[in-house]
Amino acid sequence: MGKINKSGLEPVEYKIIVELEETSDRTEGGIWIPISVKDKRDMFQVQATLIAVGGNAFEGWNGSVPKVGDKVYVAKGGGYRVVGLDENKYQLMNDKDIAAIIKKKGSE
Repeated sequence: MGKINKSGLEPVEYKIIVELEETSDRTEGGIWIPISVKDKRDMFQVQATLIAVGGNAFEGWNGSVPKVGDKVYVAKGGGYRVVGLDENKYQLMNDKDIAAIIKKKGSE
């Protein structure tokens, strides 16, 4: 079941809205990660949840097409930071900014 778009924003054309996942500033063992290391780790690709898609998004895509609610990898610097009507931060970007769909183990 896809996550409901509570942002109050509706992307148009080939645009999508994702909610970036915040990365932890600690390791699983509880050790603090220095900001410089965390920034480098997060610099290029980050996990996000696909919240909404424009009417022409993913047209002509070959293979798997992401759906609302999917976890995806996106370019961190891609698109625009926007604040929804719910006061949460989102990333408005092009559909082509999705680098990969994150599949659960055992899913097709």
